[in-house]
Amino acid sequence: MKKQFLAAIAVATVSAAPAAHAQHDFPSRPLRLIVAFPPGGSTDLIARVMAPAMSKSLGQQVIVENKGGAGGNIGVEAVVRAAPDGYTMVLSGAGALGINSVLYRSMPFDPVKDLAPVSLVATSPFVLVGPVNSPYKDVKAMLAAARAEPGKLSLGHGGQGTVMHLASELLNQLADVKMVLVPYKGTGPATTDAMAGQIPLAMSDTPSAVPAIKEGRLKAYAVTTSERSFSLPEVPTLEEAGIKGYEAMGWFGIAVPASTPAPVVTRLNEAITAALKDPDVIERVRAVGADPKPTSPDGLRKLVATDIAKWGDIVKRTGLRLD
Repeated sequence: MKKQFLAAIAVATVSAAPAAHAQHDFPSRPLRLIVAFPPGGSTDLIARVMAPAMSKSLGQQVIVENKGGAGGNIGVEAVVRAAPDGYTMVLSGAGALGINSVLYRSMPFDPVKDLAPVSLVATSPFVLVGPVNSPYKDVKAMLAAARAEPGKLSLGHGGQGTVMHLASELLNQLADVKMVLVPYKGTGPATTDAMAGQIPLAMSDTPSAVPAIKEGRLKAYAVTTSERSFSLPEVPTLEEAGIKGYEAMGWFGIAVPASTPAPVVTRLNEAITAALKDPDVIERVRAVGADPKPTSPDGLRKLVATDIAKWGDIVKRTGLRLD
C-alpha cells in the first residue's frame, strides 16, 4: 500500500513538472492580442500602440489580430475557445467583456465564467454635445427645455445597445426627462448631425468630438465621467451640472481564457502595466481620447461586475434587448 502511495505521488510530481516549467518560462513564443473590432477604430489603435511595448517587456513579439463583429462577441469568443495558456489575449471594450451578457438574448459565452481578467487598459468619457448655435446655454437650460416639453427634444447616440445608448438612457432616468433617443450607425454620424444642427444633442465619444470642440465647431455641455476629462478640462461633468450620481464611461480591458494559470496572468498584467507607464504609450493612447489606467486583474473583475449590474438595471427598465 505504501509503495502504491509513493508511486502515485511520483506520477503526480512528474506530470505537474512540465506545466510548472512552462509557467516559469512564460512566454517562450510569440503571443496573439486579438482585437474584438475592425482595424482603424480606437480599440485597434490602442492595441497597436501597446503591442510593441508589451513585446519589449515580455521578450516575445505580441501580434495584433483583428476579429470584429457582433459587438465584439466574435473576437472575445475566439479567445474563450483558445488554450488557457496566456498566449492568446483579447482587447475589447465594456460591451463584449460584460454588458453584452445582459443585452443579447443569446450569448456564445459567459464573460464572467469563461474569461480571466488581466487588466483594465484605459477609460474614455462620453461627451454631451450640440450645435454651437444651440439655444441652450448649459445643461440646466437644456434639461429645463426637456421638462417643459417631454418628448420634443431628441438625443442622438452611436447605435442600439452601445454604451452611449445606455448612457443616454441613464441621463433620461437620473435627470427625470423624456428625450427621444435616436440611434445612428456609429458615433461619427451622430456627432456630425449635431454639429450641423440636424439634431439638437448627441452623446459622442472623445475621438469623434474633441477636434470639433477645440475648433469651435461643436458645443460641449458636459462629460459623463465622475471626473473632468484630461482632453476637455474646461468642460464640467454631468454631476457638476446638477445630475447627481451620474457616471458613464467607455473602457478597454484585456482578458485571457478562464483557467489560465495565475502566474501567467500576473506576468501579462506586469507587461501591460509597464507598457501603460511608458511616456510614449501614454501620449499616443491619450491622442485617441482615452486615459491609460492599468489595474490588477481583480480591479477589472470588479469593474465588469459593476457594469453588468448597473447597465443590467437600465436594460430591465427599458426592455432593451438585442438579437
